[in-house]
Amino acid sequence: MSWLRRALDGLYLAGAMLAASFTVVMLAVILAQILARWIGFGFPGATEYAGYCMAASFFFALAYAFDRGAHIRVHLLLSRLAGRARRIAELWCLLVAGGLAWYFAFYAIRAVRVSRLIGDVSQGQDATPLWIPQLSMAIGAVLFAVALTDHALRLLVGGEARLGDGKPAD
Repeated sequence: MSWLRRALDGLYLAGAMLAASFTVVMLAVILAQILARWIGFGFPGATEYAGYCMAASFFFALAYAFDRGAHIRVHLLLSRLAGRARRIAELWCLLVAGGLAWYFAFYAIRAVRVSRLIGDVSQGQDATPLWIPQLSMAIGAVLFAVALTDHALRLLVGGEARLGDGKPAD
């Protein structure tokens, strides 16, 4: 199972690296837009491209941030619990969050499919086919759902679940 753990950790890291890359691209687009305005040229669609990059960086970073304990969680409640009660509460939170994440991922994938089928394009000056920026949302949502499922399964089989305060469950 260590190969699976390494693969999942690598997958989360790849998502984080993509998120960082999209953040840098967003910065480059914004700087190019500023420069274009400064020298008197237009950069049609720059605002939309920066928004697509921001959304992509957000969704690609979800799984890595969750795996590293960077998300805001139900720490106030979980920190007051100990032992078996804490494990049950953490498992319940992970299962509910995982179910919601898989639900969202399903519809994110469906949105990509529908946008591609009907040829939907953005309303901005760029007229980008919407399935392209939606693809990053769908992939990021699936990665996040996998991370939630991974943590729930780790907790279920007796592993650690670094939730709340970053410490393993008792």
